[in-house]
Amino acid sequence: MYHRAQARTLLYMDERQRALDAAHRGATAFLESLEDRPVWPRADLAEMLDVFGGELPDEGMDAAAVVADLAERAEPGLVAIPGGRFFGFVIGGTLPAALATDWLVSAWDQNSGSSTLTPTTVALERIAGAWVCDLLGLPAAASVGFVTGAQVSNFTCLAVAQHAVMRRAGWDLTTQGLRGAPPLRFVVGEHRHGSIDRAARFIGIGTDELVIVPTDGEGRMIPDALAATLDGTPSGPTIVCLQAGEVHTGAFDPFTELTPIARAHGAWIHVDGAFGLWAGASQRLRHLLDGAADADSWTTDAHKTLNVPYDCGMAIVRDPADSIAMFRTGGDYLMYTGLDPWDVTPELSRRGRGVPAWAALRSLGRGGVAALVERMHDNALRLEAGLRTIPGIEVINEVPYTQVMFRLGDDDATRALGASILRDGTAALTGAEWDGRAALRCSMSSWATTEADVDATLGAIARLVSPGS
Repeated sequence: MYHRAQARTLLYMDERQRALDAAHRGATAFLESLEDRPVWPRADLAEMLDVFGGELPDEGMDAAAVVADLAERAEPGLVAIPGGRFFGFVIGGTLPAALATDWLVSAWDQNSGSSTLTPTTVALERIAGAWVCDLLGLPAAASVGFVTGAQVSNFTCLAVAQHAVMRRAGWDLTTQGLRGAPPLRFVVGEHRHGSIDRAARFIGIGTDELVIVPTDGEGRMIPDALAATLDGTPSGPTIVCLQAGEVHTGAFDPFTELTPIARAHGAWIHVDGAFGLWAGASQRLRHLLDGAADADSWTTDAHKTLNVPYDCGMAIVRDPADSIAMFRTGGDYLMYTGLDPWDVTPELSRRGRGVPAWAALRSLGRGGVAALVERMHDNALRLEAGLRTIPGIEVINEVPYTQVMFRLGDDDATRALGASILRDGTAALTGAEWDGRAALRCSMSSWATTEADVDATLGAIARLVSPGS
């Protein structure tokens, strides 16, 4: 019996090794194809459902064969996101150290909610969080919860904020719930990201309840408008949401003017800095964040600017006691001796998603992170300058950071150009709307983007704008 069990174990180990080898070959082949493959996928969802669908077979399949078959058949529906010419949405590539470490995280298979259960991954996440706070000029004692992305980070931070401002008003949400609670004044900018509205909905704040403050032509909240809004609405528990990096223009709210106004009204200040918060790592760009460190909570993504694999958002809260009060499963929130991951986010069981962030930071060092962020800004400026030389193209933002937005004179022509760029395959960028008009937006978010990638993209745009030239 023992020998049969031992033989079965050896057989499974051999199957595992062959499957890992097949995954390595498939991953390597994909990465080696990035320079030449079309950036946008060549198959749509319906086609890929057809490729992989059908009835579940009665018989199983060897693990290595499953992996090899998957890698081959997936090809037409894959996007060249890890390459240097993907500029859509705000999506980073993956640094080598972060990619390889993510493989390790999967192999280790650690449930990383508890330091008692998995001390290695929790230690690495705690150190990564401390390094990020140091790099970005945020409080060293802040809690850093690693979540799936900026959406869940905004939800986490705003849930903590709501609990905290209600508690200060004498209402304990953990025992009394929302029904009958004091009205919450939830203040946002006109050009906030949609994940703020969605996070507000998660914590019971409807769209009609949002207090919206006007913004300027770049999407920055106007200080006088915030003051007038707070003076002109009923006081009470208040959350003010500010923004570091408007998703279209890359603009930053004027924090040095806004935070004192919000603070004077007793507000909790939250900063949505999904990609913009990383400007704090650069001496050249950190002025964009002047005053942002005076907030109470911050959202950012490592899988954007830091270029680690999905999923790796960070929910950062100035006072860990506020996070614990909302999320710890039991005990008085002021009586604690440690800070486990499940104390500061909604999750209990999860993978060690912050470990690749540690690896990325360790591989780059302080200077490397600064250089990475500055190179993204340089690439944005290079793209902007090149676009301004193409007849018919209008650049419509100031490009303070990594976002470049442009259009043609006609909305239909702008949309058609966007579709042509994706069909062409040289680069990928995504459509947007600004001031009620169609636009195209490029986000410089990848370590892999070179000046040659920017120039190739400009060449493709010029060719598609004037096909006869």
